[in-house]
Amino acid sequence: MKIAVVYNHESKSVINLFGTPNLEKYGKKSIKRIVDALKTGGHQVIAFEGDKDLVDNLENFMPRVVAGERPGLVFNLSYGIQGQARYTHVPGILEMVGVPYVGSGPLAHSICLDKVVTKMIFRQHGLPTPDFAVLDDVDFPAPDMPYPLIIKPKNEAVSYGLAVVNNEDELRSAAGKIFDKFSQPALVERYIEGTEINVGVIGNNPVETFPAVELTFGEGPQIYTAEDKKRISGREIGLVCPARLPEKVVEQAKEIAIKAFKVVGAYDCARIDMRLDSDNNIYLLEINSLPSLGKNGSYVKAAHHVGFDFTALVNRLIAVAAARYFGSPEPPTVTPGKKNPSVMVFDYLTGRRDRIERRVAEWCRISSRTDDPVGHTEAADELGRVMTELDMKPVNDLTDQKSVWTWQTKACLDNGVLLLISLDTPLTATVSAQTFRRDPEWLYGEGIGGSRAPLTMMEFALRSLRAHRLLRRLPLGVMAYADEGRDCRYSVEHIAKAMERAGSVLVLRPGNMGDKAVTGRRGQRNYRLTVEGSTKRLGQLTKKPDALTWLFARMTDVANLSSRKERLAVGVSDVKVESFSMLLPHRARATVVTTFPDIKGADHLEQAIREKLTRKGLSSWRLDLESERPPMNGIRAPRSLFKAISTIADQWRIPFASETSAVPSVAGLSPKTTPTLCGLGPVAKEINTASEAVQRISLIQRTLLLAQYLATKIEEAPSGAGKKKKRN
Repeated sequence: MKIAVVYNHESKSVINLFGTPNLEKYGKKSIKRIVDALKTGGHQVIAFEGDKDLVDNLENFMPRVVAGERPGLVFNLSYGIQGQARYTHVPGILEMVGVPYVGSGPLAHSICLDKVVTKMIFRQHGLPTPDFAVLDDVDFPAPDMPYPLIIKPKNEAVSYGLAVVNNEDELRSAAGKIFDKFSQPALVERYIEGTEINVGVIGNNPVETFPAVELTFGEGPQIYTAEDKKRISGREIGLVCPARLPEKVVEQAKEIAIKAFKVVGAYDCARIDMRLDSDNNIYLLEINSLPSLGKNGSYVKAAHHVGFDFTALVNRLIAVAAARYFGSPEPPTVTPGKKNPSVMVFDYLTGRRDRIERRVAEWCRISSRTDDPVGHTEAADELGRVMTELDMKPVNDLTDQKSVWTWQTKACLDNGVLLLISLDTPLTATVSAQTFRRDPEWLYGEGIGGSRAPLTMMEFALRSLRAHRLLRRLPLGVMAYADEGRDCRYSVEHIAKAMERAGSVLVLRPGNMGDKAVTGRRGQRNYRLTVEGSTKRLGQLTKKPDALTWLFARMTDVANLSSRKERLAVGVSDVKVESFSMLLPHRARATVVTTFPDIKGADHLEQAIREKLTRKGLSSWRLDLESERPPMNGIRAPRSLFKAISTIADQWRIPFASETSAVPSVAGLSPKTTPTLCGLGPVAKEINTASEAVQRISLIQRTLLLAQYLATKIEEAPSGAGKKKKRN
């Protein structure tokens, strides 16, 4: 389990420092001791301050979980930085953002920090506590209680300001110090002459106690002062465990401790402080809702007496909190049954989220832009290494080693699932490289949405199947192509051939915002328009305009052919000119891009463009088709595949929706009778820019979704595995 140990030591990362500062701190050695104990318990552990960066740090370390995944826990050691009810600050933040944690919640902490409210609750529930009074200011009337008295700040811990007073002068002097130093009322209570003990409490249902610990003070005041706790008083406070008390008294003290723990609404652990008079009558003093886990603390000593060494105690607290949140010491798996492929796949993937993100980073370090054939080879070699580890074999007739590579399982691609994925990143050399980085919600990197995250998603989905000896039984092919930025003009024949052989096709293009896959896409044609004109000097008057002026005028006419009603769009990009020195351009080239819902619409649009160009043409212009991506406009086949995956998404409570898109993809090459779904990759934004990013939660969700879908196809495999499709 991921455990974040949250503490306060430096306490500098705040917007402003003002108000009552916290005087309690955990030492770095103590923090390291706790971290090491948790690591020994098999947990993945990190430690950081409970300050204004807490939420960002938690999101980076333990991002949002998918349904059924084991979430991380915070091991809360934070005393707060400043202000009132400081113990409540970190638990309040954790409650707000939905992170489980060890220890009491904000309400119990605030009650226990307010010693007056605590004593009122004790009285209300019939629990014994010394008589008390509250002093609000320096002009307080003397309380009607016999001396000696105990005085302490109303809302502090660690015995700060604690003193025994024997007369009114001492009382007023001690109270004045509290008013000056702590700016809060003072609590005065009857001093109980006798034995001081504390009882450590652990658990919730049931609440259990450790043996009572007796404190021995030696010379000096018979109270536990702040100087004693900081070990600067010059004396050693003895801890006797178990306390030297009659068994009946000890059992009564434990019963009182458990009841006190419950009435203030505490969770998981606490230390209950008590005093006993000469007749062994028990009086509750207060509750420490964050018991010290320091090496010499009484809570640790009592736990050790019943067999919990420090490592066992710390890990027991994790188990106690997990039981409170999840119903058992270890969060449950989704369903029982070790032979259930879905559960095995789930456990494999959710247990490797950090590794999945690291793998995305590794992929982002391999640059393979569209115009970089060396980069394509490097990326293909890396993917080939992965395929070899997965025992997948190359498919030679669907591979050209330049723009397309294909592998298949032992059960073969035929009538199986084809996964299509891009290896190249359609960025020009003018776009600066983007290194991998992450924030709480997004992962950034070059090509991360269009290529790198989908590659990682595919790899780990297949690894999860292979880990449980399932992959070999699955008829599956993986095809990677490296000319996405060139509209797949070189890989198109191989892609179409592979789609013909497959039983279903999943195109791992990025998902759209709103957790949407794509069940329909427009087609796209790219044309090269070349305009030839005569050479012309600036200012020379002729009947015919220069090539560039004519091109700009005609492009306005062409752009007006776009029709929202008919879902037709025309645009112009990448204009280049040629000219001689001191002369206007005599040649102009431009790329004309059209999108359309069907081939009939595409042909109609091309004819209309040619008519616009012909109407006022120059002596020479030429319109050539450079590339074409057919529309993905089948209705039944894509919808049936989307429905199958959507059913799995509902079972695992993964958000999953669909839409159509104006952006084309290789999905349009699929036969209309072959179920095809596009956009199954992680949800991404700013595709093909220097700000490209994928949602962190979507990466694990879509990986899980792909793996679960493939797991269901294994059950169907025997009937059609390895059999080639019949062709008409």
